[in-house]
Amino acid sequence: MKSQQTNIFKFPISPLAKAGMLIKNMKVSGHAAEHDHSKPHRDDHYLLMIATAGQFVINIDFENNIMKGPAMVLVLPGQVHHVVSASKPMGWGISIDPTLVDKEFQLILEKGFRKPLSLDKESDFHGHVITLMEQLEKLQTSPVNVYAVRASHSLLDALIGLIAGEIASIDTGGKSKTNRAAIIEQSFMQLLKIHYKEWKHPARYAEELHISVAHLYDTIKNITGDSVSTYIQQYCILEAKRLLCFSKMTAREISYQLGYEEPVYFGKLFKKVTGLTPLQFRQQYRD
Repeated sequence: MKSQQTNIFKFPISPLAKAGMLIKNMKVSGHAAEHDHSKPHRDDHYLLMIATAGQFVINIDFENNIMKGPAMVLVLPGQVHHVVSASKPMGWGISIDPTLVDKEFQLILEKGFRKPLSLDKESDFHGHVITLMEQLEKLQTSPVNVYAVRASHSLLDALIGLIAGEIASIDTGGKSKTNRAAIIEQSFMQLLKIHYKEWKHPARYAEELHISVAHLYDTIKNITGDSVSTYIQQYCILEAKRLLCFSKMTAREISYQLGYEEPVYFGKLFKKVTGLTPLQFRQQYRD
């Protein structure tokens, strides 16, 4: 049986971070880990891993992701993750305060960057990413003048913009969406992250967005393929999975924690979404 934690630890960005970001070179052994990356945990910031060589297995929300350099992967704030294994790692890990990431880029990355992205060494994209990372690392270790932080933020914005553009070009899905639809989707997702425990009905989100429930439903359905109710349920069930696997809370306690006043209803909903009862899911993952 896997070892259990009493809570899912959530770590803030390192105090070593300068102006909202911290770059760690995987090849430099002098970087002391501030927490055990092999144990499941959350961060309150983005973690972008860019591997130039080596092989990694990183578990993100119950799925092992195999990454063989050159490649990159993004861990979102709040996702439970841990490094399963790493062999001859080379590259960088960069912790990024969410306030430094453009809102439009956030939407693209959080929707489309769900798997490791393999990189073509011969591509311009790969070359630009490596160049930007090298410059960012140099500015962090040897700031040249009083505007070094501003320069670093500009380089970071360029890096994230390039990655968002690459993801967007891959993940179009044959669907186009207007700016208005994108704004509605982004606003809905942001509200869901904040209020998923209290707001379980689409009408509450529509009210906050000052649109009709039908408009919200049509927008989310056209863009994602799922209904608003399904999105809300899936978000809550994902958090339930995290708590079942990485805490000692009972299913009843988790039900209340997530805003479900009837544990029986929560159990039925969990089984409808996952095919397992909460207890079965916990046993399956821990055994």
